[in-house]
Amino acid sequence: MTAEAASPRPGYTLRRARTSDVGPIRDLVAPLAEQRVLISKEAVAYYEGIQEFLVAEDDAGTVIGCGALHVMWEDLGEVRTLATSTQWRGRGVGHALLDALLERGRDLGVSRVFCLTFEVDFFTRHGFVVMANQDSIDPAIYSELLRSHDEGVAEFLDLARVKPNTLGNTRMIRRLDRRDPVAP
Repeated sequence: MTAEAASPRPGYTLRRARTSDVGPIRDLVAPLAEQRVLISKEAVAYYEGIQEFLVAEDDAGTVIGCGALHVMWEDLGEVRTLATSTQWRGRGVGHALLDALLERGRDLGVSRVFCLTFEVDFFTRHGFVVMANQDSIDPAIYSELLRSHDEGVAEFLDLARVKPNTLGNTRMIRRLDRRDPVAP
């Protein structure tokens, strides 16, 4: 079953996000933004990117987790806004969302997935490694990426203008193996 389809889990289901999920997504992100774990966004940003999101909802239909995959380049995506409600942390919701987002990346043809996180241990357990500098980016692609207005691209490139938002965060990356959907 692909990440695009609903997938049953013990006590919750993953599905594509809908516009009606923007409020619950913002509610999940709000306490994490207050703790400076995630960056708060305006509602319009969530609506503009809703097609990138998956949500987890419990058996009562309450959104208990969310995450997005944003394509940055032909072979590069970014996991964004991965969050789980406090009551569901440690129960596999974040793991299931991340796995589904990585599968979505494979389906789209992405071979590398980036994240900017304070949760280094969580992402390490999922095959991510701390990024080295941009020495692996082709200079022509780097030049193209510099033209992007997307803050995630600026974070990936480690540009000075995003430093205030990224202080303390760790830039991590994972290669996707198309043959094995669970291989790091």
